[in-house]
Amino acid sequence: MKVNNDILIPEMARLLSEGKEVRFTPSGVSMRPFIEGDRDAVIVAPFAEQQTPKIGQIVLAKTENPDHSVYMLHRIIGITDDGLFRLQGDGNLSGEEYCRRSNIYGFVRRIESPSGRSKLLTHGYLWRLLKPARQPLLKLYRKLHHHANN
Repeated sequence: MKVNNDILIPEMARLLSEGKEVRFTPSGVSMRPFIEGDRDAVIVAPFAEQQTPKIGQIVLAKTENPDHSVYMLHRIIGITDDGLFRLQGDGNLSGEEYCRRSNIYGFVRRIESPSGRSKLLTHGYLWRLLKPARQPLLKLYRKLHHHANN
C-alpha cells in the first residue's frame, strides 16, 4: 500500500522523535544505485539530541526551501558555514538541497533487499569521488537494472 509522503513522513518523524526506528520502502530513483526505489527497504534510526549528523550519512530530512518544503532521503554531502546541511541523492548528477539540523529526523541504519538481506551501507566517499564518471555509470546501472527486470 502506498501512502502519501505528506502523511507518512510526519508520522515517521514523530516516531523517530520518540526514539523509535522506522522501516519503509522509499520511492524514486534519486538514491540509485545504493537504494532502489519501490524495491529496497530502509531502516531509519533517530539521532540522539547530542549527535551531529555527519557527511556521508543518508538522512531522512525536510528541505529548507522558502517556496515549499520537501521530504527526502538523501546523503549529506557538506555543511555550510552557517550550519545548513547540504544534501544530494546518489543518483542525482546535479542539484543540492539544504536543511537545518532540526529538520533531520533520522539516519539510514540499514538497507534491505526485497529478500530481507542487508545491502552494503557506505558513507559514499568513493561514489562522491567518482562524480565526474557518475553519468555513464548510472546509465550502465539503469540498463543492467532494466535488463534484469525484463
